[in-house]
Amino acid sequence: MTIDVDPIASADPTALDAADPLATFRQRFRIPDASLVYLDGNSLGRPPLAAIERLARVATEEWAGELIRAWDHWLEAPRRVGDLLGAGLLGAAPDEVAICDSTTVNFYRLASAALDARPGRRIIVTDRANFPTDRYVLDGLARDRNREIAWLDPDPIDGPTVDDVAAVLAAHSGDVALVTLSHVNYRSAAIADLPAITALAHDAGSLMLWDLSHSAGSVPVGLTEHGVDLAVGCTYKYLNGGPGAPAYLFIRSDLQAELRNPIQGWFGQSGQFEMGQGFQPMPGIGGWLTGTPGVLGLAAAEEGIRVSVEAGIDAIRAKGIALTEYAIALHDAWLAPLGFALGSPREAARRGSHVSVCRSDARELTRQMIAAGVVPDFRAPDSIRLGLSPLTTSFGDVARGMAILARIAADPSAGA
Repeated sequence: MTIDVDPIASADPTALDAADPLATFRQRFRIPDASLVYLDGNSLGRPPLAAIERLARVATEEWAGELIRAWDHWLEAPRRVGDLLGAGLLGAAPDEVAICDSTTVNFYRLASAALDARPGRRIIVTDRANFPTDRYVLDGLARDRNREIAWLDPDPIDGPTVDDVAAVLAAHSGDVALVTLSHVNYRSAAIADLPAITALAHDAGSLMLWDLSHSAGSVPVGLTEHGVDLAVGCTYKYLNGGPGAPAYLFIRSDLQAELRNPIQGWFGQSGQFEMGQGFQPMPGIGGWLTGTPGVLGLAAAEEGIRVSVEAGIDAIRAKGIALTEYAIALHDAWLAPLGFALGSPREAARRGSHVSVCRSDARELTRQMIAAGVVPDFRAPDSIRLGLSPLTTSFGDVARGMAILARIAADPSAGA
């Protein structure tokens, strides 16, 4: 699927919407106010109608009707939905993905396990532009484990490059335990070179942990194809799982028995209801479960994931490219003359499904946009982040939202 976007963009998005093979997927989401321009699906996706119906069914039929007996099918949900996500959107093999816990908890567990698996190495590699929760977890692990973080300082738009990673690995040859980066940068949407950086980490004898929070459901990942060791991510952004939806973790099958889960909980126990005295992890990804899962959140996440799987990641990616190309063309035509700078890569292959536009008064502009019925996201100090979710964002949304931004930016009193 391709949607051709003229770089000298017309202000009229009608033809682009008419050519969009995914246009009908918007009808499968609850959109109570069609006049609202929602450009923040990379923070919280819209609710699928199927998720709303599923939540009601779980509450009224399974919880109320089956009561404790519902655990006969709820028990398998973290692994069943993990397989759906893994096969459909991440390129993982069966029994390598589990839906569980939060991204922060999963990141802590996998980073901790990676450090334990490389006891003679002291260095953790990440970048200063990585998402804060990842940096905070690594700070704590470095402090508690007597490790050291080798910080990358990448270009703020392009993010960490293969050369950046190669240089730090060479500087700490033989001493790097873990390399961990975000696949898509949360500010600029820069896509890191996952295959090449993973290969570099392996050549250095290091484990590689990817945060997929801004890539799952928007760009192909190819975990098995590229030999990725470990990955985490959330389900409430492009996967439309709902606020507080459970996260996921990926562990390549040959590492599952080698690595030790630092939080040993009863849902990961082999023979769970035998209530054994000592912990014996169940085989496979199930051994990485911890406590009782939130069934309602899992049910909603499953429906969100299912919609994306049905649409297909290649079609989603094609529309994501077209939406962001259109947004950049409108930035160049309407916003650049008003003093804006593009905060995302121009090359489509290097860019995820959001676009950042930057001006010093971005915080106030964002406030006025929201008051005018356009919901973007502000990221300090000067970025307005336009999240273009391929299943729910139309080209008309992009045009209307950016036209309102341009009007407000030209005359701030216009948005009051």
